[in-house]
Amino acid sequence: MPKKSDTYAPRVINPVKIEQVLIFSAAEELQKAAKTLKRDMPRVTPRVLTSPTEAIRQPAGQASVLICDDTALNLLDAAAIKKRNPDLVIALLSSMEVVRCSPPSMSAEKFPYISRADLIFGVNRREGAPHRIITSVVRHAEDLLNMGRYSRARRYIILIVDDEPRWTSQFLPVLYDIIGQRAAVKVTRTYEETLTFLFGVGSEEQIDQKDYRSRGHGDDVVCLITDIFYPHGNSIRHDAGTDLIHLIDQYYPRFPKIIASKASEANDLRSTAFLMPKGDPGSLQTLREYIHDFTGMGDFLVINKAGKVLFRIKNIREMLAVLKKAEKPTKTGQQLREILETYGERDNFSTWLYMHGYKDLADRLLPKRAKGRRLVSLLRRAFEEEIERVDATPLVIEGREIFSLEELLETLRTLPPSKIQDYSDNDVFSTWLDRKGYTELAEEIRPIHGSGQRLEKLLVEKTEKWLEIYTSPRKL
Repeated sequence: MPKKSDTYAPRVINPVKIEQVLIFSAAEELQKAAKTLKRDMPRVTPRVLTSPTEAIRQPAGQASVLICDDTALNLLDAAAIKKRNPDLVIALLSSMEVVRCSPPSMSAEKFPYISRADLIFGVNRREGAPHRIITSVVRHAEDLLNMGRYSRARRYIILIVDDEPRWTSQFLPVLYDIIGQRAAVKVTRTYEETLTFLFGVGSEEQIDQKDYRSRGHGDDVVCLITDIFYPHGNSIRHDAGTDLIHLIDQYYPRFPKIIASKASEANDLRSTAFLMPKGDPGSLQTLREYIHDFTGMGDFLVINKAGKVLFRIKNIREMLAVLKKAEKPTKTGQQLREILETYGERDNFSTWLYMHGYKDLADRLLPKRAKGRRLVSLLRRAFEEEIERVDATPLVIEGREIFSLEELLETLRTLPPSKIQDYSDNDVFSTWLDRKGYTELAEEIRPIHGSGQRLEKLLVEKTEKWLEIYTSPRKL
């Protein structure tokens, strides 16, 4: 029996949570979206404001997001509000066509008030309706606040580069549904803004060739989603996305790239990036599948040079089995070693481990640059030790030590729902299940949030269903 280790402690990427959502708008549809927040984000307190004065008088000290429409934002003294509460994020939900579909400089020239907003989203009556995106607005505000002031987590950012808020408003709900609390999302709208975020510089000439990782957030990015056309210098250029892709290939070849564009110029980058014609039927589902498969969020895919998926690995036990195959002195073993060596160079193992709750193991493997059988042997030993550690590490909920799925189910059935909510909000259940190898259950409950008996019922039903599947003779 392995020696019992410390209790399981999840990786927290957003230590500061949004506590208060202020809605300042006369639009009935936006006011009604507060009901969605009460249902899906019970940890936040939504309030509908009736005047600009109320916004200024809000007490400081609470992490908050102030959500406005175009008319309301034009009435606000944003500087006074932010001075009173630095932990407040102002988000504009705009239905104006120019704001929704134009680059920032063009929008600001026609509607100067938009410069008061920290975040801008495009809304409409269909997929961009306020009630559909409001939870993503709050979560994105939380990401912005933590990245700027509080979070020191590594390897946790999906970067979107697109100058039109209507597209990011569609992408964000899909992304947050997959990543839960495992990663954050950053949106940039110009080439220069993207350089500043990745490298901490304003132009390519300023990038430190030898020490470029010391500035900016490039080493924290796990995926890039970029358009082709967006502002580069003083104009919108078709080579902005192309230049960015080439720059990423030079400095950060490890993380996957998605080109979200219908532009013909995107075809020239097919060999180095995944093409997703945004706006096409099924494009959001395509985005979901790619993020799941190639950013460490879902299965670990072992793919040969011909593009064939040799293994779809769901947990570290399956990974260990593949590593043992790679150690064998066979042609298949040699092929696997060559593939895994490439993955090691790109830090694919560490990224996948971070996203599945193995922070300490990911940190230990991150600097490793072994090759061949030595790499495989190093990985095998590390995974064997981690499996032993996982088996001995309980999840502790209200003083109860949980080692098995059966014990988790019993706890969910018997604890008061109020004691469960925080664990659900912070993805503690999902991450612990990932570590234990119950990946499918982890993915099903990761997007589930709420409160009270509704939350308890959903969690119990999902756990019961998968416990039956996992213990079925067909799984043996």
